[in-house]
Amino acid sequence: MYLIYLAAASLLFALVNIIFFGGPVAASLVKWILTILVGFGSIWAFLGHYFKSDETARFIGWPEGNPFQKEIAFANLGLGVSGVLCLFSGTGFWLATMVFTTIFMVGAFSVHVGEQKRTGNRNPGNAGGIFYADITIPIVLWFLYLFV
Repeated sequence: MYLIYLAAASLLFALVNIIFFGGPVAASLVKWILTILVGFGSIWAFLGHYFKSDETARFIGWPEGNPFQKEIAFANLGLGVSGVLCLFSGTGFWLATMVFTTIFMVGAFSVHVGEQKRTGNRNPGNAGGIFYADITIPIVLWFLYLFV
């Protein structure tokens, strides 16, 4: 559910930037999607994977007690900080953050697909909103970036 709120906040901030400050449409959307949806969303994911590792594992349908949760937490933190820094950076940094986002999210998407096929894992954390966001966010970002 938090993804919907973050996506809505991204669109709201982009609209404010476009309407009140005359920001270019595509650039405003990319900037705020990277900052809020990718940045704050990944920091939120860090918090879950690090501080609520077992609960997050159950949500995904994975075994509890795996130290990999802490490792993925720090990947999320790195992506989150990069996303938030997009607020203060130019398009070159956005591009680098989009590459990181794409590799991480498409990689996660492929793991979730494999998990669904191999084990039938249809838990919300493996087949729900995060599953679709992992493929949709990179596609939307790259499409919009063509117009920046």
